[in-house]
Amino acid sequence: MSKKTLNAANLTSLGAERLAELLIDVSQGSAEIKRRLRLELSHNLGPQELARDVRKRLVSLRKSTSHVSWRKRAALVRDLATQAEMITDRIAPEDASLGFDLLWDFIALAPSVYERVDDSRGEVGDVFRAARARFEDIAPRASLEPEPLARRVWDAVRDNGYGEFDGIITLLAPSLGETGLAQLGQLVDAYEAEPLEEDADTHAALQFLRDLRSGRGSYLADNKARLIRSTRQEIAEAQGDTDAYIAQYSDQDLTHPRIAADAALRLLADGRAQDALDLLGPPDGQEDARWDQAYIASLLALGQVEGAQAHRWNRFCATLDPEFLRAYLKVLPDFDDIEAEDRAKAFVLQYPDANAALLFLLEWPDLSLAARLIETRNAELNGDYYEILTPAAEALRDRYPLAAVLCWRAMIDFALEKGRASRYGHAGDHLMDCAALDGEISDYGTFQSHLRYVETLRARHDRKTSFWARVG
Repeated sequence: MSKKTLNAANLTSLGAERLAELLIDVSQGSAEIKRRLRLELSHNLGPQELARDVRKRLVSLRKSTSHVSWRKRAALVRDLATQAEMITDRIAPEDASLGFDLLWDFIALAPSVYERVDDSRGEVGDVFRAARARFEDIAPRASLEPEPLARRVWDAVRDNGYGEFDGIITLLAPSLGETGLAQLGQLVDAYEAEPLEEDADTHAALQFLRDLRSGRGSYLADNKARLIRSTRQEIAEAQGDTDAYIAQYSDQDLTHPRIAADAALRLLADGRAQDALDLLGPPDGQEDARWDQAYIASLLALGQVEGAQAHRWNRFCATLDPEFLRAYLKVLPDFDDIEAEDRAKAFVLQYPDANAALLFLLEWPDLSLAARLIETRNAELNGDYYEILTPAAEALRDRYPLAAVLCWRAMIDFALEKGRASRYGHAGDHLMDCAALDGEISDYGTFQSHLRYVETLRARHDRKTSFWARVG
């Protein structure tokens, strides 16, 4: 490796004095570099000195109200990441209690930062989330009293407007212990007994609209109920109390497939398969993927393989989800699986939605059957489904050129018939693809030849000049 390559070994050879001079030189005009160098100098003086500098910077960031433009966002992200690194990797290893307090202050800074920066790319949030996760390893080493910690956690959970403290109970459960978790539960109980506090900052008209939109009474009451439920569930989860977790759902809640699945999977994890199956109840056609997962897992845990297989087949027939069929076939003995797969494909060819059937055959994959489906049910293809037809045409063009052409024609016809000018460019490209494959197709069968198809387009859409200009 060249001795001029910028790496630690080569730079070390310059010597400490020369490196110091260079750092002073490159830091001129860069507040970011100067700030980092000062932090490194403070670290040499001990965690307390570094903590003072970090705390000053956090106060400065909290007090700032100016909007952060997209040009300055990257610098802000680096600044936040640096402060987090100083706390978690420099201060906390030497003084865990001090590191814990600083990390708490850093996470509490998040709302003021979110309010003045566009974080649509999630970069700022990533810094805070990564820092928050470090509570898990820092807290057990810090000197934390369970009951004061419970009150601190509860205050954070109540004022968690940006989700900055999401999951904090789970992260701090080992430090809270049974005493802290019990204290936290008591704080939730006391909060539940308190009367609703009207939000002084919310205009009466806005509050009325919120209440009207909620459809279930007070917006504030709903928010309070959600906070109580989510907190109790996180406490129950930390305590390993599945029944207490599920008890926070109403009977009506448990009729929702996703909620029922969540509860059933927790029961399964506790080895309570029959309870899980009883909670789920029989299939009613309203299932979703997670409900199906829980239902099948419950049946298998109870040794009801035939029931699980029947559900897989029924759900495959209802959704054409390849995963159900793969799981179904995997259980069958040799040769039986081949027969079952043939039966499934015959079902797909007759499926009421030809577009869904085509998608299945592409994902399975079976290009021969996909081509057959396209040629036999061409009139049912929806040219608006370019996300299916475009990859279908590309997959089929080499071995099944006629089927590929029919996919392109479906999209061309849709764009021109519906006057979708934004798609004319793509439609023109598709027509040229059709022309390129014309020589590969010896027999169009009942379909128009390429020349005849173009003549028909001319007759019907001659005035769509932007399309024809694209074709040339």
